[in-house]
Amino acid sequence: MSQYYVGADIGGTTVKLAIIKENGTITKKWEIPTNTDNKGEAIPSDIAASISNTLKEENIDPSMVVGIGAGAPGFVDTTTGYIHEAVNIGWKDFDFGNLLADLTGMDVWVDNDANLAALGENWLGAGAGCTELIAVTLGTGVGGGIIANGQILNGANGTAAELGHVTVVPNGGAPCNCGKTGCLETVSSATGIVRKAKEAAEQHSESKLNRYINEGTLTSKDVFEASKAGDEAASAVISEITDVLGMAIANMAIAINPEKIVVGGGVSKAGDLLLDPLEKAYRKYALPRTAEASSFGIAELGNDAGVIGGAFLVKKNK
Repeated sequence: MSQYYVGADIGGTTVKLAIIKENGTITKKWEIPTNTDNKGEAIPSDIAASISNTLKEENIDPSMVVGIGAGAPGFVDTTTGYIHEAVNIGWKDFDFGNLLADLTGMDVWVDNDANLAALGENWLGAGAGCTELIAVTLGTGVGGGIIANGQILNGANGTAAELGHVTVVPNGGAPCNCGKTGCLETVSSATGIVRKAKEAAEQHSESKLNRYINEGTLTSKDVFEASKAGDEAASAVISEITDVLGMAIANMAIAINPEKIVVGGGVSKAGDLLLDPLEKAYRKYALPRTAEASSFGIAELGNDAGVIGGAFLVKKNK
């Protein structure tokens, strides 16, 4: 009899869901809105109802589902699925894992969303087969996941590999959602890139960035494209954000000596415009022997990395 895993990747705007076979093949994937009203209290019931409805539509008996692997954007107790804080969706001291298990009648495992992306890429993506891997997710924020000795690192209380919250601006840095200032997330995320671009454009009245700013449409993609077209202000921003990110990754690499560094998230769609200067910065700051052992790559699973990682979380725990 076929068995299935359910992957759930909870984001600030949508929850990505998938029914996945034992070999990692996605049978069905879909999304539901993330309801952040009332501090996100309805999210578990929304997920449970959506899974139930989809299993019926696909003629899959719930008994054929081994379990649910879910990722949340915050600080997670991976033993219980308890969310200490997930700022983007309003959770604080939220017993998500047990709630979802009670609502679905299924076993549930929960981890940080960036860790799930790392697990997905390590199972079926750009980091397949690596026993030492750093995965970086560049989106609205900056996420990190580390595979060491073939295992995801969670740390003493679930905050290992929170690369986005490495301090890179010790004094006078921008405020971060975590409560600190000067975090990497405030510099090298999509949000940080836009903020830096606005600052740079103020000093360059001729920059193409000013048109986007005046229209209120500036995105990180626009900054990369302007840089490619030779815009001085945009190029300076890309140089700064990749230099800072490369240094942060190089410092993390000292701890685990990775075989591969995989970069994913929306910002990674810039491809070589991001990867080339980022790898150059990494190799500038990394211990030479550490750099020799590691290669760079763009994540291959795209938006499916989290749900595939969720499936693998169930697979490795059952």
